[in-house]
Amino acid sequence: SATRLYPLSKAISKQIMPVYDKPMIYYPLSTLMLAGIREVLIISTPRDLPMFRDLLGTGEELGMSFSYKIQEQPNGLAQAFVLGADFLNGEPGCLILGDNMFYGQGFSAMLRRAANIEKGACIFGYYVKDPRAYGVVEFDEQGKVISLEVPKSNYAVPGLYFYDASVTEKAAALRPSARGEYEITDLNRLYLEEGTLKVELFGRGFAWLDTGNCDSLLEASNFVATIQNRQGFYVSCIEEIAWRQGWIPTEQLLLLGQQLEKTEYGKYLIELAK
Repeated sequence: SATRLYPLSKAISKQIMPVYDKPMIYYPLSTLMLAGIREVLIISTPRDLPMFRDLLGTGEELGMSFSYKIQEQPNGLAQAFVLGADFLNGEPGCLILGDNMFYGQGFSAMLRRAANIEKGACIFGYYVKDPRAYGVVEFDEQGKVISLEVPKSNYAVPGLYFYDASVTEKAAALRPSARGEYEITDLNRLYLEEGTLKVELFGRGFAWLDTGNCDSLLEASNFVATIQNRQGFYVSCIEEIAWRQGWIPTEQLLLLGQQLEKTEYGKYLIELAK
């Protein structure tokens, strides 16, 4: 069964803002593409959703399918699975936040393992120096999650979550927290109580960047610029990923490049298609 994607935007349309040379939403979108995800539901505010639709369209030109859903109020991340219940249609689901960026060797294999989950849920752990600013995960030697409390470990939980087909039922059963939101931690805790919550750990050489503020946005842009300028490979180039996944032919990659031929991004796509 297909795994689906929900990139949730925040209060402002910063996902349209560029991180170096491409819109911010390209980064989480590319993450799910690497996991083999082709059906995407984008959930955002009434004001911002038209901008995402104008930017991404139907997804057909990438061999994908994009749908759109309004979240009228910022009622919490777990509400994505209530809003997207019809879209999921009883299949497994995945949630990724619209301002999270991941980069590192072996990431695709890790994503594939998580996307193939049949029962339970898979979250990720990233070692941070000061865990007090994050939700954290505590786990045993076998990678089984013990707790989701702050701050019992130094492993922060990034905004990327894979769930089995029971996620819509579990999300619908949640009650608002003290701050009036349907919390993703409460959803994860239901899987924890079942004993089916797993964690995958990012290694020391892996980069997770949450571009939620000005400093982290600048940091992310500098990081992408350094990788691309040093290696010549583009980070989170969704057209290249679709092509390498076999979702579009070389002729389509060339056409997409020609539409942007006056930019370095377009020239990169054209060079790939040669």
